[in-house]
Amino acid sequence: MRVYRLRSLAEVVQFLLVDLHAMSHLEDLGNDPVIGTFLPELIRLVDRKTAEISQQNKKGRELEGALEDLPRAEPSSVDANRDRIRIGAAGDLDKSSKEALFNALCRLKPWRKGPFDVFGVALDSEWNSAIKWNRLAEHLGPQRGKRILDIGASNGYYMFRMAARKPALIIGIEPHLNYYFQFLALSRYLTFTSLYNLPLKLEELPALNGCFDTVLCMGILYHRRSPLDTLLQIRERMVPGGQLVLETLVLEGENEMALFPEKRYAKMKNVFFIPTVACLGHWLRRTGFQDVRCVDISKTTIEEQRKTAWIDTQSLEDFLDPEDPAKTVEGYPAPMRAMVLANAADS
Repeated sequence: MRVYRLRSLAEVVQFLLVDLHAMSHLEDLGNDPVIGTFLPELIRLVDRKTAEISQQNKKGRELEGALEDLPRAEPSSVDANRDRIRIGAAGDLDKSSKEALFNALCRLKPWRKGPFDVFGVALDSEWNSAIKWNRLAEHLGPQRGKRILDIGASNGYYMFRMAARKPALIIGIEPHLNYYFQFLALSRYLTFTSLYNLPLKLEELPALNGCFDTVLCMGILYHRRSPLDTLLQIRERMVPGGQLVLETLVLEGENEMALFPEKRYAKMKNVFFIPTVACLGHWLRRTGFQDVRCVDISKTTIEEQRKTAWIDTQSLEDFLDPEDPAKTVEGYPAPMRAMVLANAADS
């Protein structure tokens, strides 16, 4: 089995151009008519994004500088099948290399998803993503040989956890540069086959109609101005019968309704629709999904989301009414999230 270490967008392009047809262990994806259709467009898009980040984006150049300062190292071991993903051990680096690693990782803040242990550096992210993963894991089902799309993949935490299930392909999309460069930093030391994260928005991703067996869309839908259009875009990219994992903010109650915050929700100005679970079910069925089932509803707690040294920003405690933590500072119900699974109906 061939192992690929993806360190930059340019390497992703090179990989797609040269090696795709050689990967028989990916079920001959090179001969797949879906892959063959989208590949040239994806390569052009990645080329353009590479140029924008390197030449036109000041933030991108700063983040590239952080990557360049990462020490060269080979981890003595890697374990992504655990709550705190472990990359190497403290003894793998000398003192100066560990200091360089720490400083480079700090320059990539804020670290929203994790946690990680990188050569002994305990990277405690704002979100303890293992809590969400453990809610989901028992409901995922077998993923061996499947194609997976992770929308809003951040630094790849959930993709790394999925990799242990031996899928044929995992593609993440993450337009936020800080999170994308965090993925590139971790990928310096992690080795996984067929796992990619691209700095793209969902609407920028080529159609890939009928491509993915499993789609993760977690913590994304409430940021979308048109949630139904988003669900339609997801459905188009899925095989009939494919599984959608949808995790989103929900409103308590049995009514088929959604909250639309006037200005902000939990200090976020990019939150638009927060439905009840019943309303969310209607959205899914109207957009081509069936067998909708809610497998978890959990209120967000400070055990799951909290301020750490790795974010340098406010967190959940700052978003809640200090006199009534059941409400946000704006007076809306405090964050509660539902994990909903659904299957793509036949076209």
